[in-house]
Amino acid sequence: MKKLILLIPMLALVSCTVPQIPDNDVQPETSLVEDIPPSQSDIQAISGRINYKNQNALWIPYIRYEEYMHGKSEDEFREIVKEEFSAARDEGVNTLYIHAHPFADAYYNSEIFPKGAMLDGDYDPLEIMTQEAHALKISAHAWINPLRCQSVEEMKYLDDSFIIKQWADDPDCRFAKIVNGRWYLDPSYEEVRDLICRCAEEIIENYNVDGIHIDDYFYPTSFEEFDDTEFENSGAYDLAEWRTENCTAFVKALYDTVRTYGNDVVFGISPQGNINADYESQYADVRLWGGQRGYCDYIVPQIYFGFENEICPFESTLYEWEEITAGSGVSLIVGLAEYKVGKGDEWAGEAGEGEWIDNPDIIERQAELAINTGADGYARYK
Repeated sequence: MKKLILLIPMLALVSCTVPQIPDNDVQPETSLVEDIPPSQSDIQAISGRINYKNQNALWIPYIRYEEYMHGKSEDEFREIVKEEFSAARDEGVNTLYIHAHPFADAYYNSEIFPKGAMLDGDYDPLEIMTQEAHALKISAHAWINPLRCQSVEEMKYLDDSFIIKQWADDPDCRFAKIVNGRWYLDPSYEEVRDLICRCAEEIIENYNVDGIHIDDYFYPTSFEEFDDTEFENSGAYDLAEWRTENCTAFVKALYDTVRTYGNDVVFGISPQGNINADYESQYADVRLWGGQRGYCDYIVPQIYFGFENEICPFESTLYEWEEITAGSGVSLIVGLAEYKVGKGDEWAGEAGEGEWIDNPDIIERQAELAINTGADGYARYK
């Protein structure tokens, strides 16, 4: 069971602008399945930014940062990044999702958020990683988690100058709330949506990133207590529908914010692969976001299931996502769970429990199927 405590504040933030949605931001195609590194002619380059419609992508998560940067000098960090990114390039990777904002913190120079815990040097990780990616003609997308914040213990030690700290310390403010020992922002508030947009603005304005990328941290709980007061005050009748609208509001605000910088910066969403769970537990309207223009440029469902998974078998789940995005203008990039290879999958049912052990080529087969059936690319989480 999830234990919930409620707290939070009322600070006006810069509102997100709402521009016209461009009629055409289609980018040139590149090869994926054969793992051929992209050539310069394959690249869309505007103001020094590069993007690929057909992505061969890789997530660079914050959990790698202790290895990458903790206790490392700037030169040591850069050498590690060069080596890792070059290895990715050799595998055919043309796009990286680089964790810049995992816990209401910053692995970049920020005036809004505190420095990430793994960074104990004075250098700028996002600047270095973007530079090294571009040197290899790899697209660099800044990956942010919009709602997830620090743990209760971590929040105690933040400087009072940070707005998330002010919100957490104000007993009359409900913009941030505690779920299972961690603070989360409540997307029902316009002030929260504005802060999320300010995060994206700060990154795009100060870094030559090619996109903004969010993953599947939407509502942290389905318990009514999380936002019962807000729901009651809203006048809405259906809690799930109201929460879904709140998620869509901040997704739309983020998309519109990114669009103000032109078509050369893209916005992508990576929801969980189980579509029913997207709606039932996280209130993510993936059919809307992936089914029509105006919410994201690309969607990366985390189809982290084997072919023999008894609940969400990979092939039929892939087809569901292809149906959602068909004809929408939203690129479908299939998220693949490379980290599962060689391990048992206890949640896959009896038939699928040993599949990742018995089939070491499963990722290659999944990638090939995705491309051959109409997806625009794939992304791997190692």
